[in-house]
Order: sequence, then structure tokens, then C-alpha cells
Amino acid sequence: MATKKSDFDKVLSAWDVLVIAFGAMIGWGWVVSTGDWIMEGGVLGAMLGFAIGGIMVFFVGLTYAELTSAMPQCGGEHVFSYKAMGPLGSFICTWMIVLGYVSVVCFEACALPTIVAYIYPDFLTGYLYTVAGFDIYASWLAVAILVSVFITAINIVGTKTAAILQTILTVIIGGVGILLIAASALTGTTANLEGQLFMGATTTDMVKGTLAVAVMTPFYFIGFDVIPQAAEEISVSLQKIGRILILSIVLAVLFYALIIFGVGYVMNNSEIAVAMKGVGGLVTADAMAVAFGSSIMAKVLIIGGLCGIITSWNSFLIGGSRAMYSMAESYMIPHVFAKLHDKYKTPINALLLIGLLSIIAPFFGKKMLVWVVDAGNFGCCVAYCMVAISFVILRKKAPEMARPYKVSHYKLVGAMAILMSGFMVVMYMIPGSGATLVPQEWGMVLGWSVLGVLFGFYCKAKYGSKFATHIDVAVDNEAVEEAGDLAFGQAMAAALHDVESDAPVTYVSQPLSFSFSMPVSVVFGAGKRHMAGELFKAYGTKALVVTDAATNGRDIVNEVEKSLKEAGISVARFAHITGKSLDITADSAVDEIKKNGSDFIVAIGGNTV
Repeated sequence: MATKKSDFDKVLSAWDVLVIAFGAMIGWGWVVSTGDWIMEGGVLGAMLGFAIGGIMVFFVGLTYAELTSAMPQCGGEHVFSYKAMGPLGSFICTWMIVLGYVSVVCFEACALPTIVAYIYPDFLTGYLYTVAGFDIYASWLAVAILVSVFITAINIVGTKTAAILQTILTVIIGGVGILLIAASALTGTTANLEGQLFMGATTTDMVKGTLAVAVMTPFYFIGFDVIPQAAEEISVSLQKIGRILILSIVLAVLFYALIIFGVGYVMNNSEIAVAMKGVGGLVTADAMAVAFGSSIMAKVLIIGGLCGIITSWNSFLIGGSRAMYSMAESYMIPHVFAKLHDKYKTPINALLLIGLLSIIAPFFGKKMLVWVVDAGNFGCCVAYCMVAISFVILRKKAPEMARPYKVSHYKLVGAMAILMSGFMVVMYMIPGSGATLVPQEWGMVLGWSVLGVLFGFYCKAKYGSKFATHIDVAVDNEAVEEAGDLAFGQAMAAALHDVESDAPVTYVSQPLSFSFSMPVSVVFGAGKRHMAGELFKAYGTKALVVTDAATNGRDIVNEVEKSLKEAGISVARFAHITGKSLDITADSAVDEIKKNGSDFIVAIGGNTV
């Protein structure tokens, strides 16, 4: 099977991987929605809801962990689904995840100046117009546009630069969250928990409240899937990538649960209800003020949450640009999006497009972007379900595939991941579920789907046999550890050690050269393509070079042909092989041999060639 060398630089350490995923998952939701969660399910009910939701995402995360370690290539879902379901399944899966990533980036561009306005109300000046009841101000737009340009530029300059920004902001978020939890533990009282451990007069009502929270929670965990998108840029072993991915999910569940407890421990039910009716309804910020006895600390927490907006924004910009790059590499969308920056090795055109969308988005107001995000969440859940299905298919279809992070009891894990991710998708469709898409959101899903179909037809017509092709990236053996199953506790301990040690993998390229006969002759080593003429001249004076669409035009084909011609061998080329070549293709090649009177064939490309 043909492979290629990765075009990306391996710059992300174990810590970088963790903060990119964890920072994306904790985001801003814990500042805005904690009061809603408690009022819906109660303190303990909401914590259990997040635990249940975390279990759902945990099973999906296990499938991602195994597949990422087995296929550490840019695009993640694109590669997994391509191997399992073929081009159509891959197109649908990746197109849906791109919708999810882009929608979050655009929403965060609106969320950030909105929070600035909450902290500094006088900041809003220069009223322009109103969209769906949301007032647009010149100062509000200016902040949104400036930050959009800044974050896009940071990502273009390099993935490592973006990871450093992510680290700084995630540490701030974590520090503020820890302050709230610690202060609540010291100043709160169990009396505040009375009457709000669970919500509802009956056990049935309490269960419903808990499940209502559980249904919402998976959408707050979207973000761990950024790890497989950037897999080619990670400089830790493949087994560690899987462990860190799972660790990020576990830490996110703990963070949300402890924040819920901290708020409920320091504020009773009536105080939370009053806070929810206040300006902004930011119950978590009010809890911070109560815990420290200072209104200033409320703004400190909001600033911490503000960092969460940027971490989500940053992570999803990374994920969205890599997903677009992988589709462009397969000629499923215009190939221009597969261009990498000459110096920084980042997908510059994909980043510029998403960055441009984040600049345009604030002009449409926050209400419309809420619809976009809900549609995007639906897209992410569809992709999760397809990845879970791909996990099961590949265990059956490719049992011999190397899996450095191999999941135990794959049938159970696969079934749970499919059922739970499928459940998320269904919740968007069932009226009254609490997550049902409104007509405007369904319109956006439909519009995005139509755009995907148009892209597909356009690229099929433009690129022909190159459309929906895929070449694997060669895996460095040094990045592969011995596969082995670990118990959950052992796996978590190992993952924490991976992040603590933060030692990058050293990739060593050893020059090899050897020859052997069995009874055919194999000549192996660097530069052997330039010896083609010398090696083949004993077989005749006319050669037919057979290759495929993906390889045709690459330097290797031209260099082999040049070497043949320099040895006095005339050359004809047959470049019509595809991954789905039929007998008619072989017959055409035979006709070409007869036409040119070829003495021998030189095959360059993948296994079909």
C-alpha cells in the first residue's frame, strides 16, 4: 500500500495535547449554565447527570483512542470512516464534524464581546442595528473582529504557538475553578444542600431531572475529538495519545461535577433562583462572590470563563482546519484547502476561511449563531456515531491492524458507543427532549448538507479519478509502543505520568541499504529510483510505466522515467489505475502494451497498481 511522509511538524507534547482537549471541553458553559443544571436536576442530580453523560462520551472516547493510535493521521474522523465505510461514509462523517467545529468558532466570536459587555456595560457604543432582538454595536463588532484576527494569526504562525496560548488560558480557567471549589468548601455549609440535592416531588421527577441534565452534558464534552485531527503534529507515542485522550474526558467530568457541588454548597436553592433572575444570570459568578465575600471575585471568575471562550475557539479552529485539510487532500473539497504554510506548516487556506467566517459571524448577531451551534452539535453527534460504527467495522475488517492503544471488550465498548452516540442524535429529533432542533436549525443542517452535495459533484467533475482518493501517512516505528490492555485505574495513572514526564518521542531516521534474491531480486535503499535504467535495461528497450491517479505527476514517476530514458529505454505511461479498477482497466493496459510493443512493465503506486 502506498504511503507518504507527513507534511506536518511534530510539535505538540503530551501536555499540549491534554490542554487542547481539556480546554475545549470546559470552555464557558460552566460559568453560564451551572444554575440551570442545578435547578433542573438538583446539586447531586446534576452531578450524577454529568457522570452519566461522561460515561456516554467515555465509550465514544475509547473508540477514538484506539482508532487514533492505529491511524495517527491529520483528519481523524475522515481517515477512520474512509477505512471502514469508504468515500461516501467518510465524506458525510467529516463534513458533519466540520460543521460542528466551524459553528463553535463562529459562536465564540460573538460570545467574547458579549461577556466583555457584561463586565463593562459602558463598553457598548455606536449602535448600528438589531438582529432577532439582539443589538449590534460598533464597539462590540470591533472586539469580535480584532480577536478573530488575533486567534487566526496565532494558529497560522504555528500549532505550537496556539498550544502555548491554550496552556496559559487553560491554567487560568483551572485556577479560577479551583479557587471557587476551595472557597466554597471552606465557607459553604451542608444546610445549603437541603432541598436541592435532587429536584422534584417524587422519585420519578428526580430521575427525570437527572436524565434531563444527562441529555445536555455530552454537548459540553465536544472537544476531545480535536486530538485525532492534529495527530500528525503530536510528538508522543501512539499509545500515550490514546491514554491522554481518555484522561481529558475524565478530568472534564470531574471539573464540571466539582463546580456544580461548589455552587450548591455555598448558595441555597432560593439564592440560586434569585441569581438566575439577575443581570446575566451568571450563578457561578455570584457563588464566587459569596464564597469570598467580595463582588470583585465575581468578575475574576467571569474573566476566567472568558478564557474558556478563547480555549474552545482555539481548539475548534485547530480541529476544523485539519478536518478541511484532510478532505482537500482527498480532493473531496477544493484542493486549495490542502495547502500548508511554507514556513509554519499549518493549513493556511483552511485557517483563513474559518477565520474569515468568524469575522463575518458577529454581523448576524448572537441569536442566529445559537441556531448555528445547535446545528453544529447535531453534526458532531452524527460524526461520533459514525466513528463508533467504524470502530466495530475495522475490528472485523482489519483485525491485523496495529493498535498501540487497544481497547478491551471491543464488542461491548463499540455497542455502547454506537447506542449512546445514536441516542444523542435521536434526542435532537424527538420533540420535547430538551435538545430538539428548531426549524431554523434544521434549515441550517439541510443547507450545509446541500452545500456538501454541491462540493462533491463539483470536485468529482474537476478532479476525476483523484476524487475521494486517500494515501496513508507512514507511521514512525519509534512512535509505537508495545500494545497492551490496562485496567482503568492503571490507564489513568499511566496517562498522568505521560503528561507529567512530557518527554517527546525522538524520531530517528536510519539509512538502510540491502539486496536479496528469493528468487526475484529486491534492491532497497535511498536513491534507487535513479538506478531504474541500469536495473531494467537487461529486460528490453521499451517500457510501460503503470501508475495511479494519486501518484501520477509525483517526482518519483518522472525520475524513474528519466533514468529509463537515459539508459536508452523508450517509455510510455498508463496512469488510469484507481482504487476500484475493474477488468476493463486491466484490458486497457494490455492494449497499451500491445500498441507500444512494451518489453516490460514498471509499476509505481499502491497495491492496485
